[in-house]
Amino acid sequence: MKVVPQWIVEKQRSWSDCHGDVETRFSKDDLLTTIMIYWVTQSYGTSARYYYEAAHHPWTPVHNRIPVVEAPVGISVLPEEICSSPRRWAQRYYNLMQMRHHASGGHFGAWEEPQAITTDIRDFFRSLN
Repeated sequence: MKVVPQWIVEKQRSWSDCHGDVETRFSKDDLLTTIMIYWVTQSYGTSARYYYEAAHHPWTPVHNRIPVVEAPVGISVLPEEICSSPRRWAQRYYNLMQMRHHASGGHFGAWEEPQAITTDIRDFFRSLN
């Protein structure tokens, strides 16, 4: 089980907006809590499986309509996210209603920038009325 703590901390370091110092974004308490949840529940494999499946069996739509995702979509763009789509591509693929760029944050956006993400979610749903 030694791989679990190393894997989690490595992902939080490399996928967040911490510039190599994971403790600038996540407290030791938060890191240990996350590690313990994965370790005690033995859910490391199921969390890693998503990334494996996405890489080996990409999702394909069952229709050829544009946009592919017809439900209204809001996107928060964080500068250190591991993958981000240009607005033009997102507008073609999604029924894009809101796209906001933020000054900081990464893959764990709701954890790193909770106020910004909360504001984006609230504004998105308010705009649907």
